[in-house]
Amino acid sequence: MYEFQEFENGAALADALTVEVAGALAHTIRLHGKAALALSGGKTPVRFLEAMSRYRMPWNDVVVTLVDERWVPESHERSNAGLARRHLLKGPLSNIEFVPLYRPVPTPEEAVAEVGKVIADLPLPFAAVVLGMGEDGHTASFYPGGDNLAAANSPDCKVQVMAIRAPAAIEPRITLTLPLLLAADSILLHIEGEEKRAAFDKAVAGDDTLEMPVRSLLKSEKLVKVLWCP
Repeated sequence: MYEFQEFENGAALADALTVEVAGALAHTIRLHGKAALALSGGKTPVRFLEAMSRYRMPWNDVVVTLVDERWVPESHERSNAGLARRHLLKGPLSNIEFVPLYRPVPTPEEAVAEVGKVIADLPLPFAAVVLGMGEDGHTASFYPGGDNLAAANSPDCKVQVMAIRAPAAIEPRITLTLPLLLAADSILLHIEGEEKRAAFDKAVAGDDTLEMPVRSLLKSEKLVKVLWCP
């Protein structure tokens, strides 16, 4: 199930998303002393990450990781870890705990076991996960046509991390799996633009999760807060 919120512009959305995430983190820190946050990459979250970087809260009690990662080193322009470091993990936040998913080995398949152990050691469940969505209906690295899509995007998946390859993904990917995302205390879907609004409307109108994998989130029993602006 989902709750849809519309904002006038990207700045207003970024501010609202920052408040949502910060509130979820603060709540978990009050209860457990430590909170984990999983972020997405791409172009859409830049304004949000910048807003988060200016937000004052007990960041030393937060562990940040990624929802998924392209199999490229952090120095690569398409690295999600690099994006997080440029726009969030800087200045006063440059020393907070960050758990990247990429490892310096040729393929994500070779790193899945190691990354899975690191993720399992985080203070789970996540206080918040911030997801994006492509016009093809992918979220995380759940791409239509992905070789491991049916497993990674299944509520019955038994592992927390999987490698996935798909033509539209360009690079091989590593991704957190659906059950780990659905277990989060706060699930937030950040989308912008009319094309993605049309894709969202198509997703909620259908049921085939292989066609549009984001449906597995939107049609689950967990509340997904959808934040959109034109």
